[in-house]
Amino acid sequence: MGGGFGGLTLARKLAKSDFQVVLIDKNNYHQFQPLFYQVAMAGLEPSSIVFPFRKVFQKSKNVFVRVTKVLAVAPERNELETEIGNLRYDYLVLAIGADTNWYGNERVRAHAIPMKSVNEALFLRNSIFEDYENAVMADDYNQRQRYLDIVIVGGGPTGVEVAGSLAEMKRHIIPKDYVDLNRDEINIHLVHGDPHVLNTMSPGASAAAEKFLKELGVTLWLDKVVTDYDGETVQINDGSSIRADKVIWAAGITGNTIEGLPKESITRGNRLKTNAFNQVEGFNNIFAIGDIAWQTEPAWPEGHPQVAQVALQQGKCLADNLRRWQKGESPAPFRYRDLGSMATIGRNRAVVDLPFWRFQGAFAWLVWLFVHLFSILGSKNKLIVFLNWVWNYVTYDQSLRLVIKPWRRNS
Repeated sequence: MGGGFGGLTLARKLAKSDFQVVLIDKNNYHQFQPLFYQVAMAGLEPSSIVFPFRKVFQKSKNVFVRVTKVLAVAPERNELETEIGNLRYDYLVLAIGADTNWYGNERVRAHAIPMKSVNEALFLRNSIFEDYENAVMADDYNQRQRYLDIVIVGGGPTGVEVAGSLAEMKRHIIPKDYVDLNRDEINIHLVHGDPHVLNTMSPGASAAAEKFLKELGVTLWLDKVVTDYDGETVQINDGSSIRADKVIWAAGITGNTIEGLPKESITRGNRLKTNAFNQVEGFNNIFAIGDIAWQTEPAWPEGHPQVAQVALQQGKCLADNLRRWQKGESPAPFRYRDLGSMATIGRNRAVVDLPFWRFQGAFAWLVWLFVHLFSILGSKNKLIVFLNWVWNYVTYDQSLRLVIKPWRRNS
C-alpha cells in the first residue's frame, strides 16, 4: 500500500522476482515530494516531478498496479477491503506515508493551505496568482494587503524553501508581470514554534538559513505558535496577529490512518510500531516502512526521522528480507544510515549537513540541485527539470505562472 519513496523502492526491488507484487495507490503516479514547493511557486511543471507507476513496471510481468482507495485491513482474513473489492495478501506492506498535522485545530484546517500533494501545490499556485490579479484591481490599501501578504507556518525545510521562493518571486517576477503593483507592499511572514528555523539541522545551518531569509526580506516570527486562523487574520500565542488571506501550513506531519489495526500497534504521530525487521507489532506478515513506521535503534531511540532516505533504505532492506524469508534464511535487522540533510532558501543560498562536512551558500545550493535532480524518476523528467532550472537561473522568468482551475460540468 502506497507508491511513495518506500513503497515504490520495495516494488522495484521485487520486480522480476518470484513474488507477485500488487502496488496499490490512490493515484496512478509517483510524486517527488521534495519539489512540491517549486510547482507551487511556478518554478516547475507538475508533470516533471511525477512518474506513472505503469511506466516504471512496463517490463516487470510480476508487478500489478491497482489505483483505488483502501478502506480497511482485515488481518484475520489476510485481506484488504478496497473500493474495487477485497484483495488477499500473503505479505502486506504499509507504506502509506503521512499527511499534514493540524494539531487538532479544525478552523485552521478549514482555511489554511497544505502542501502534501501535487494537487495541493497547484491549488496554492492558483491562489497566489489569483490574489495578485485581485490585488491589481484593489483600490483600498488594506484590501490589497490581504491579497499580497502571505504567512508560512513552520520553519522546517518546506517552510524555509517556500519562504525563500516567495521572496525571490517578489524581487524578480512581480516587477515584470505586475508593473502596477508595488512589490514593497508584499510582506512574507514565517512563523515557527522554535527559537531557530531548521532546528533539526546543525546550529550553523540554522543560523545561515535565518541570515538568508532576512537578506531576502522575510519577516521571521520565531518561538511563536499560531493558535487560530479564520481566513483573514492569523492569531499568535503572544497575543499579536497578522492579516492575510493566505496561510501556507508546513508545521508538521502525522501518519495516515487505516482501519483494522489494533490501537496497541499505533504510537505517537499515528505511526505504527515496528520491530527491527519492519514487522508491525503483533503481526508476522504485516510490515510498515517510511513515514508511517516508528522503529527505534540505539542511535535513534525516539524513532527515525520522517525523511525520504529512511523510506528508501527500509524499502531496500525489506525487499532483501522478504527474499530471505522465502528461502528459509534469517532476516537482517534494519539499520539507518544517515546521509545528511539539506535545504535551499533561494538562488545560491542553501545549507547542507553531511555526516562528515557541513557547509552553506552557493556550493551547498549546487549540491542540493545535483542531489535532487538525480533523485527524480525518468530521464525525460531529469532533463526537463534541469532545463527549467537553467532557464530560470539565466532569466528569472519562467512561463509557468498560470491559473489553471479544475473543470466542472455546466461551469
